[in-house]
Amino acid sequence: MYGLPEGVTLTEVFAVLIPIGVITLALRWLPFTFVSALRGNQFFALLGRMMPVGVMTVLVVYTLFGQVGAPGGVPAALLGVAVTLGLHAWRRDSGLSILGGTLAYMGLVNFVF
Repeated sequence: MYGLPEGVTLTEVFAVLIPIGVITLALRWLPFTFVSALRGNQFFALLGRMMPVGVMTVLVVYTLFGQVGAPGGVPAALLGVAVTLGLHAWRRDSGLSILGGTLAYMGLVNFVF
């Protein structure tokens, strides 16, 4: 019944899924409870300014190293990064920068290299 395996009831499925859902929501909500307590903290203010740049740097380096054996290789990835940086310098719009860089990279990999 209900497409469940033999011997598994709907009650058992809910007995597992409901606690999983509650725990997942609690874990996603918990960090936001500390925001007001940490609002004036200098260290977290510094992290808020530096982390996005650090994370993006790590992602770019990881991506470039992962392109060594990929179609298009490092040149396509470097050109994609250059397009991303150029768009961001021009418009200061993260969404446009990411979309433009991704489209440039995908175009280079699929149609040029």
